[in-house]
Amino acid sequence: MSEKVFVESWLDVLREACEGGRPGEGTAFLDSTKPDGSGNHGLFATLDALTAEQASHPTALGTSVAAHAAHVAFHLEVMVRWAGGDRGPFDWKGSFEPRAVDAARWQATRDRVRAAYQAVVDLARKTEAWDEDAAGGLAASLAHVAYHLGAIRQAVKLVP
Repeated sequence: MSEKVFVESWLDVLREACEGGRPGEGTAFLDSTKPDGSGNHGLFATLDALTAEQASHPTALGTSVAAHAAHVAFHLEVMVRWAGGDRGPFDWKGSFEPRAVDAARWQATRDRVRAAYQAVVDLARKTEAWDEDAAGGLAASLAHVAYHLGAIRQAVKLVP
């Protein structure tokens, strides 16, 4: 298998985690999106369905959806920075801020998640020589987004 096929396969699963399923097509791990586009349970649709107040709600799980979203964006941004040679230090604890957002900050957080995701996709597609850092970074991005998507979907069930 070529590196390109392997990378595109990983990116397809990352796309599903973030963008959701393609309408009417099967999925790798999420519920299928219906032909009319409804039932999309990817990260972006999950975040977009929440108001700032809902995203800020401190659930019994201990972390608000807004905090998860900020952290996901940060993790993806760090992956791109790492690939560019930046070895930190990185403020992982601070990456869960803000925990509470107003409408403008919630929109900015969701935009940041989308931009960070796109930066990872762009980086993966332009990478010509895959070493352990690059391959591990892509794998970590997929695992990390999938983990936080699950955590966010559980937290959403606890939001009034």
